[in-house]
Amino acid sequence: MISNKVDKIQPSFTLQMTSRAAELRSQGVDVIDLGVGEPDFNTPDNIIAAAKKAMDDGFTKYTPGSGLLVLREAICEKLHRDNSLSYSPDQIIVSNGAKHSLSTCCQAILNPGDQAIIFSPYWVSFPEFIRLADGEPLVIPTFSEKNFTPDFDQLEKQINPRIKLMIINSPSNPTGSVWDNETIRRLLSYAAQYNWVVISDECYEQLVYDNEFQSTETLNDAGANVITIQSLSKTYAMTGWRIGYAAGDITIIKAMSKIQGQATSCANSIGQIASVEALTGDQSEVKMMKDAFLNRRNKMLNRINDIAGISCQTPGGAFYTFPNVTHFLGMEIDGKKIDTSFDLSDYILDMAKTTTVAGAGFGCEGHIRLSYATDEKTFLEGLNRIETSLMKLKETS
Repeated sequence: MISNKVDKIQPSFTLQMTSRAAELRSQGVDVIDLGVGEPDFNTPDNIIAAAKKAMDDGFTKYTPGSGLLVLREAICEKLHRDNSLSYSPDQIIVSNGAKHSLSTCCQAILNPGDQAIIFSPYWVSFPEFIRLADGEPLVIPTFSEKNFTPDFDQLEKQINPRIKLMIINSPSNPTGSVWDNETIRRLLSYAAQYNWVVISDECYEQLVYDNEFQSTETLNDAGANVITIQSLSKTYAMTGWRIGYAAGDITIIKAMSKIQGQATSCANSIGQIASVEALTGDQSEVKMMKDAFLNRRNKMLNRINDIAGISCQTPGGAFYTFPNVTHFLGMEIDGKKIDTSFDLSDYILDMAKTTTVAGAGFGCEGHIRLSYATDEKTFLEGLNRIETSLMKLKETS
């Protein structure tokens, strides 16, 4: 009754933890959510006002499948202003969030049996997008001791004629790592040499703290075919509005539009008008949120590294930390063995009433993801609870 394709994909581990937290809260349990992947700020007032005006003006009908021309023009202006990239509106497609753009792009490129390179730790949905497009994920591991930078020796060993696509995600979800320009240039040279399409997931491009962000396409001296995907969700605290977009090769963009037209018709009209205001209006709230996240990053990182048995690299972007918790795997409490990061996340939720996301869900065992997209008082209390639960685990093992 259900297709085999469904059996091949995994549920979203991040959404599962959010659902578990919501269920416990509905039962009156005081749960702190450090698994959340969305800003705790509200959408800026000028964007909300633009949406209200659109509704008052009756702007509630279908739009062109690839997005309103005025929005695609605003995206072109934004890409030129912020990223030094030049595109025309027909090279842009507006989707129901960057997630939609990513999934549609995989469908437009991959044929059954094609492979797509992703680097672990990867965002939980990358391998599932590839499988839903009848492709096969080819996972190249990265490691915390090298700041999660690609291992080119491993990459070269895996090169084969079935590879059609490579996904770059910098700043990274879940690690927050930002790859240096030389690393990205080198990846692009492989893509150009072997004719791979590159998807550059840049959803966190406005949340880079220690260096100036450079879009992948600006580093594309090799001439690889790069599809740039960005989002309004994280930059403007618009996660629920579901607006993202892709820019790149017109043949691929047209193919994406063809697929999207049959799947969803268009992104929502009100959100599109609001997005024009987001991209062209006052940007001061963006800086405010970035400054707040930077302050939180530093405080969360210091607190994590004070916990015995945990170590954490400094994330250069996004709003996540990805501490190493290998020390606690293999321990036992009340007859229950903590063998995996899934076990540890479940234990922390049960004991500390704090949600985390298991590293194994991102293809990287021995870690958990913690978000600082919540206020300082809340995440510090969550970390205190986690420390207490881990020390109890240590004492009983």
